[in-house]
Amino acid sequence: MTMERCDVLVRGEPGRGTGLVLTAPISFWGGVDPASGTVIDPRHPQHGVSIAGTVLFLPGTIGSSSASAVLMELVHRGNAPAAIVLHEPDAILLVGLISAIEMGWASPIALRLDTSRHTQFDGLSVSVDSEGLLHTM
Repeated sequence: MTMERCDVLVRGEPGRGTGLVLTAPISFWGGVDPASGTVIDPRHPQHGVSIAGTVLFLPGTIGSSSASAVLMELVHRGNAPAAIVLHEPDAILLVGLISAIEMGWASPIALRLDTSRHTQFDGLSVSVDSEGLLHTM
């Protein structure tokens, strides 16, 4: 069993899901379909993979101020990750979670963990508690 303590960026709901470690940064705007939670950017190495319900590990994001709206829509439609783990905080992306919380929607917790520690969770069942503790089951 693996355990890591992370910095909590947004106090959303604790989550559980399969760890999905993206191998390249992604733009949520034009890169993720909010209707399905699928990576739709044909240039992304994980094109066609669903992020819905996963514990999503992001090495980075490719900016667009619309990323917050896409993440908010993913939350609203029930297609968001169960938790989001970022290498570095992305204020624009996190605004989507904060906005969803303000709307009263159950939103995933967002954490910060160095990318060098992400791969140990890939493909495993991962649980995230409200204090930012990640552990495999």
